[in-house]
Amino acid sequence: MSDATSDTADGPAFIDPVTASATPGHGGHGSGNIAKLAFGAVGVVFGDIGTSPIYAFRETFVGPHPLAIDELHILGVVSLIFWSMTLVVSVQYVSILMRADNKGQGGSLALVALISGVLKKRRYSGLIVLLGVFATSLFYGDSMITPAVSVLSAVEGLTVVQSSLAPFVLPIALILLIGLFVLQKSGTAKVGALFAPVMVIYFITLAVLGIYHLVQMPGVLVALNPWYAIQFFLTDKMLGFLALGSVVLAVTGAEALYSDMGHFGRGPMRLSWFGFVMPCLLINYFGQAAMILGLDDASAAEAMENPFFNLAPDSLRLPLVILATCATFIASQAVISGAFSITHQAMQLGFIPRLSTRHTSEHEVGQIYIPFVNWALMTGVIVLVLVFQNSSNLASAYGIAVTGAMLIDTCLMAVLLIGLWRWKMWLAVPVILLFFIVDGAYFAANAAKIADGGWFPLLIGGIAFTLLTTWNKGRKLMRDRMTEAALPLNVFAKSAHGSAARVPGTAIFMASSNIGVPSALLHNIKHNKVLHERVVVLTIEVQDVPYVEPRDRYEVIDLGQGFFRMTLRYGFMEETDVPHALAYAPMCGAPFEMMKTSFFLSRQTLVASEKPGMAIWREKLFAWMMRNAASAMEFFRLPTNRVVELGSQLEI
Repeated sequence: MSDATSDTADGPAFIDPVTASATPGHGGHGSGNIAKLAFGAVGVVFGDIGTSPIYAFRETFVGPHPLAIDELHILGVVSLIFWSMTLVVSVQYVSILMRADNKGQGGSLALVALISGVLKKRRYSGLIVLLGVFATSLFYGDSMITPAVSVLSAVEGLTVVQSSLAPFVLPIALILLIGLFVLQKSGTAKVGALFAPVMVIYFITLAVLGIYHLVQMPGVLVALNPWYAIQFFLTDKMLGFLALGSVVLAVTGAEALYSDMGHFGRGPMRLSWFGFVMPCLLINYFGQAAMILGLDDASAAEAMENPFFNLAPDSLRLPLVILATCATFIASQAVISGAFSITHQAMQLGFIPRLSTRHTSEHEVGQIYIPFVNWALMTGVIVLVLVFQNSSNLASAYGIAVTGAMLIDTCLMAVLLIGLWRWKMWLAVPVILLFFIVDGAYFAANAAKIADGGWFPLLIGGIAFTLLTTWNKGRKLMRDRMTEAALPLNVFAKSAHGSAARVPGTAIFMASSNIGVPSALLHNIKHNKVLHERVVVLTIEVQDVPYVEPRDRYEVIDLGQGFFRMTLRYGFMEETDVPHALAYAPMCGAPFEMMKTSFFLSRQTLVASEKPGMAIWREKLFAWMMRNAASAMEFFRLPTNRVVELGSQLEI
């Protein structure tokens, strides 16, 4: 199978006549201007990690396991944040994992596809696929918590401006979040043009506020020395360990950098991170530490309730609240768009039933809107805000999904370094051990928060994992059952040629497998006793690569007597527009005319049985998913007035 998004650096783009767009080749954005792409990446990719300063430093001290607000703990925490950002984001994701791309696409699914494509015959290849699916499942829990915690934490800044505004925080946050999800159906292309400028202003503001306090207390920079983090652990062993559960909030969004690599390219994203985003974030974190250290005990305790907004003078706090709210809005938009993208990839790879998908841009193929996912996320976000009430409570639920995905990425990275890149063991083992220790510690620390809310993303992830694996297993069983009694198409073509009347036109029979005769064709000749002049059995195959080059798109076999077997191949990032592809189909007789072409679809009604395969409850779940899946007509963009559906029952 294949995966999500990644990018390589310097390959040329090619124009695919099927998608009618420039599609990245192995190198991706070879013709793009690196500075322009780096600027755009700031607006789209770094919103999640960029809004962490609003709550990450605060939660370490006032969260479920509060720390003493003194020099030892402040320097220890800011040192942990610096080294976490350096090791996890800069080294693991930006420096190592961004080198692992699947024809320009990255992320957990792309990494799985890359690895399983090479190691598909190994015993553990199935486990690798399951790990990638579980990481994807955890993303859905994360995509509910991120908008809730980030927008709510920004709106809570109003209480710093005026404490009497506290009762309005929850309603304002809910209105903003509901508005965000309502906006999705109209697309974000126009609003998206504002994302990068707003986020650039936001990051510059982070740096300016941090520098203002660093100038007054430059001594805080000694925390760049890892000894201060070590000293923190040596002094407060258990509290130091539990503090990791909040410190990791500073690196949430690291996985998204890898997943979104395909949109902008490895080079531009590295430039954005090392040259702009990371310095701005670190300056702000050190600025928050410097501000707290410069206050007396009473003032420090008060300021720690919301240190981010207390960085600004009184007169600038309201503008900062507005700017931070805009930034969290943009970060939430990126997460929601990511959920649409991940869902589309999972559909193409056979882990999710067909869902109604709308394209919100005529020019950008990747800009899609999936109503079911949108409203499901909105429902989850509203429930989270109403149940947890404030960002501190939500922060307790935040992190377990992120650290779980990070730990899975580390497992996949271990296979990548040893199995694919063939690193020397003396180099690979220490690197792998380092990240297992770091990511494992973060995950273990967040596991302590399961009872305080961490159960929610795990519950969402568990439900998603069950659905994804049930659908994938059910489809495999269904194909196997249909193949068991399959009649070879070449044999059928010879026998049917003389036993049925031929009528003008073309009949295209959609088949899930390129083996045997599709049931719709059998039922058609059984009940109607006619065959069209040209009969095409068409199978859609989704490859383990993001994009399929035009020369590899088609495979056509002429079986004689007007019968053809055609296979259309797509990458998991592409749209399956069958009529558009047929317009360019070679070697299949005359060109296809839609008004003279009929599409025949097989619709199976599944019946749960005692046959070995899946548990009965999973068979019933799969049957329910089949009934509620979007029509193949819509998914493949078939003309509505040219489709005939023929049904049958099938036991699995």
